[in-house]
Amino acid sequence: MNYEGGPFAVVMEPYSTEPVTLIEEVFPQDTNAYDTLFGGRLLSLMDKAGGIACAKFAHREFVTISIDTLTFIAPARQGDLLEVTGQVVYTSSHTACTKVTAYTMSKATWEKKIICEGYFFFVAIDSMMRPIPVPQFSPSNDEEQEEWEKAKRIRDNMLAQKAKRDA
Repeated sequence: MNYEGGPFAVVMEPYSTEPVTLIEEVFPQDTNAYDTLFGGRLLSLMDKAGGIACAKFAHREFVTISIDTLTFIAPARQGDLLEVTGQVVYTSSHTACTKVTAYTMSKATWEKKIICEGYFFFVAIDSMMRPIPVPQFSPSNDEEQEEWEKAKRIRDNMLAQKAKRDA
């Protein structure tokens, strides 16, 4: 990607394409009357993992602009361990998309069970809250290419919906 802010083109490479993983325990204050995790608490952890993955990828500050295709699959219960993993799967000039997956884990066996996943879109910003360029993600295998294409379709749909609202 070329930086558009000066007379010389600067190619930016990603700093890291490795996923970010957060692990937390579900405590009583995180649960509802059924002793299951509040959806908003899980969403907050997922947003955090996605944002950190973007920052690790681009060495930029990011803010959330959209969450899409979020699917709650199973509940987490008080006492469960949560593993939340975010990984950059798509970039455009100023945005990055992370696929974020949440699992519960048994403390006895450390067996993981998927409970939620979704696509989180972030925009890189400078100190004045203006969008800034980000390094570009390049898929290196078929699985990464499929995720890149899915995230691009989600983004294209998001932009089409925005255009309809603005018209």
